[in-house]
Parts: sequence; structure tokens; C-alpha cells
Amino acid sequence: MATITSLVDTTTTTNQGKPGDTVQINGTGLSTTTKVNFGAVAITPASVTATLVTFVVPSTAPCSGQVSVSVTSSAGATSNALPFFVIATPTTTGLSVTCVSAATGGPVTLFGTNFLSGTQVGLGTVGNVPVTPTQSNQVTFTAPTNPGQVGTVSTQPVTITTAGGTSASGTTLIDYYLAPTITSVLPISGTEGDVITVNGTGFVGVDTATFTDSTAATVTVVPTPVNETQLSVTVPAGLATGAGTITVHTCGGNSNAQPFSIT
Repeated sequence: MATITSLVDTTTTTNQGKPGDTVQINGTGLSTTTKVNFGAVAITPASVTATLVTFVVPSTAPCSGQVSVSVTSSAGATSNALPFFVIATPTTTGLSVTCVSAATGGPVTLFGTNFLSGTQVGLGTVGNVPVTPTQSNQVTFTAPTNPGQVGTVSTQPVTITTAGGTSASGTTLIDYYLAPTITSVLPISGTEGDVITVNGTGFVGVDTATFTDSTAATVTVVPTPVNETQLSVTVPAGLATGAGTITVHTCGGNSNAQPFSIT
């Protein structure tokens, strides 16, 4: 009578895997095997020898969980059964941040389900990041830089690959931002309450404008966007008179410092 001693998924090298994986059944007396019993599903083996039977995990396998595997011989005798664990396909549900700088990248936590056997996080055309999740519902990684980026914002799909497959692409997205650039400020000087125009490029998602006065003190305000090349900013109180600068900030980082004097 056939005896099974171990089950080895050739992809994971364990007794865990996903539909489509090839599994090795190791044991003795296997030469007359005619079918593999994968739970309630009968499968025709891919190969049979006295000590090794192989089969492919069927698409009808449960989404996840334990399945008993045994073999049946041409004489109708059924071997002992060993457990095989079907690994669920991972899903992603969100990120700790929605954007990072193209120049620096940064830390990101990906949330979802079925992460524990994860090996890498994919960020579209930016590339893959190796990971070793310690929790099933989240993993933290460092998003790499995107040095070849041309447009101000580059949106990339975030996926995770585990022994259960790769999560769906397009359900979780991250934006890479280039840093903004200021080309001019009009007028080049002003006082508290004045509204000035800041011209430049990459003014997408500008969240702050920072004035630095002649004493190096800073005051940060929220600008009003006009379009991707122009902002309207009100000069705040609390700045010393004299030569200073103004910068603006987006997810891509801080802009260059443009001269602006407080009168």
C-alpha cells in the first residue's frame, strides 16, 4: 500500500502553495497511483514513479486553508493523507502616504491582507522592493527614487507578491512628485497683508509657502494655487524688515529660495 511521507510545492519548497503550482508527493509504493485526491477533487497525476508523484494544484482549490492530499492506486487502495495549505492571493487596501519625492523616495506602509509570505512590493515602472512582512495586514518599505521622471507627477501602481501570487494592479496607487521651482516673485518686496504672485513650475499639490526674513526667522503660510505655474501668497505678520527669501513645498520637496524683501 502506498505511503506518503511529504508534500513539497516546487515554487515555495514547502507544503504551501497556490492554484497552478506543481506539487511533489514523496513516499513509497507510489508506482500504481492513478489519481491524486486533493480534498474532494480527483486529479490525474502529471508523473508517477515508485517514490514520487507530481500534480498541479487545481483552479478549483479553495481560496485559502488546509486540504488533505492522498493518492489512490489502480487497485483502488488509498494512501494516508497529509495536509497541504492553499495560500490566499494578497490584496492591497491603502498606503500610509499617497505621495513621495521622486528625488528621495521615502518610507511607506502598505495595508491589505495575506501579506505574510510576501517577497517584494512592486511600484510600477519605478521597480521592485524586497520585503519580509511580519504582519498579515501591513508591511513597511522604502520607496525608491524615480530619477528618470519627466512630468511633475508620476502615478504608479503598488502591488505585493507573495507565495499566493501578486495582488491586483491599479487598486492602490502612489504619486511621485518632482520638486517645484520658483522663477520669479512679483512684486519682489512687500509688507504684511500684501498679496504677491509666485511664478514657477511644478506647482501641483503645493501645501505651504515659507518666508525667511533678514534675521533668519521663518513664517509658513498656505498659498492659494492659481495654476501649475502660479501661486497667490499673502505676506504674513511677524517678519523683520529687510532682504529675505520665499520657498514653496510640495510632496516633491522644497523649491529653491527666491529673494523677497519685507518693507
